[in-house]
Amino acid sequence: MTTLASGTDTLTRDALTVLQPGFTGTTAPDWLLRRLGEGLASVGLFGRNIASPGQLAALTAQLRAERDDVLVAIDEEGGDVTRLEVRSGSSFPGNHALGAVDDVELTHQVAHELGRRLASCGVNLNWAPSADVNSDPRNPVIGVRSFGADTELAARHTAAYVSGLQSAGVAACTKHFPGHGDTAVDSHHALPRIDVSADVLAERELAPFRAAIAAGTRAVMSAHILVPALDPDRPATLSRRILTGLLRDELGYDGLIVTDGMEMRAIAGTYGIERGSVLAIAAGADAICVGGGLADDATVLRLRDALVAAVRAGELAEERLAEAADRVRALARWAGAAGSQAESTHGTEIGLHAARRALTVTAAPGLGSPGTFEPLTEPPYVAALTPVANIAVGDETPWGVAAELIHLLPGTVTGSFSAGDVGPENEAGENAGRAALQAAGPRRIVAVVRDEHRHPWMASALDALLAARPDTIVVEMGVPQAAPRGALHIATHGAARVCGRAAAEVITGVPGL
Repeated sequence: MTTLASGTDTLTRDALTVLQPGFTGTTAPDWLLRRLGEGLASVGLFGRNIASPGQLAALTAQLRAERDDVLVAIDEEGGDVTRLEVRSGSSFPGNHALGAVDDVELTHQVAHELGRRLASCGVNLNWAPSADVNSDPRNPVIGVRSFGADTELAARHTAAYVSGLQSAGVAACTKHFPGHGDTAVDSHHALPRIDVSADVLAERELAPFRAAIAAGTRAVMSAHILVPALDPDRPATLSRRILTGLLRDELGYDGLIVTDGMEMRAIAGTYGIERGSVLAIAAGADAICVGGGLADDATVLRLRDALVAAVRAGELAEERLAEAADRVRALARWAGAAGSQAESTHGTEIGLHAARRALTVTAAPGLGSPGTFEPLTEPPYVAALTPVANIAVGDETPWGVAAELIHLLPGTVTGSFSAGDVGPENEAGENAGRAALQAAGPRRIVAVVRDEHRHPWMASALDALLAARPDTIVVEMGVPQAAPRGALHIATHGAARVCGRAAAEVITGVPGL
């Protein structure tokens, strides 16, 4: 084990140990290495830290040269939320696609292969899977990150994902407890509220977490949501009733509890990150995630000092902080013992295989079954009707079918249209449709949408396209709540690169589907 710097007292070391900060750059800054020597035990990685698998492996080796038992965490859900492949799109479909297939062995295989790739790069804690039941179709932040709206389906696939990921030596962090699916507000921007009874929560939201605990999940992430039936005063991340009373005492969970990002407005905008961090540890959390937006030494020192001051002022029990730090170290020991460099047992193409199986293809009346659809042989025009990306997904990761169609049908032309680019909101859809028609000219149109049901302008744009060009092919890459329409409608159940590839194979008739 690493020898910590002398002169760092136990209280200060424990305060550093419970932090999971991020940083900027593709190499570790000096301040981060210094804090690892003083007691910091975890580091969080984001897309900004990753350029290639080789670079990532070098970065994690640099961290372990300073502290050999460091927990290296990442937000790698696959599908729409990827950090390993932030610049190209994921090689794995996300949870909603896996739920659409509903083959728990396939989910286990996908999670194992994703975990194997993480482990090979030196990552040993993954802030995944999302166990949220997507019961509100308006949900702006979960959506395809959920296995689906059916509780039992979400539960069995959450368990399969946890066991698959951890079989590769990477700790799973099941999120967002006690369930973020029944919200229409993004906690990155405000505090969501779930107004259902405790009985509904127990039967619906908690079932996937029970399954994850039974499967041995090594970590659970709290949600920044207010659930009055459980605690009318404080969001889950800061609620002792929820983290200790419910998760620990009632559900019997004894692993690491990690907070969601403390810089998110649901916490930072009301409590501030320092006060919020103290309250979270007091409530029963063991690790403070911070660094998606705040990623510097000053933030780490502010949080460290806030925790130390709270203990000295009697606002936070020293034993509670020590217990939290011990759980972080226990997970580090598990990760060190479970570390895996296993060979792929399911094939590196398992992600594409899963994406192909996840497709739902619907042909318009009169065109026969999808198998008799006449594939495109001439390069089409791809009109991407683009919503604003939520922060969890980010706007730097490419999505759609354009790149795959360009590969399969060279000469394919593309255009992107969003509500803010095409005039007033009440005219955005019609304007986007007209603009796409003009840009397409005589080419066949492939319209790509994402959660059409949540964006009235997008539905209006499709209305305009289909009225003028009924032979338009529609690809839905979000949650397919809107009725299928178009000459051919392909629901991919996610926007990962492999989902786009699978859709492009159908459109072009490439063998292999």
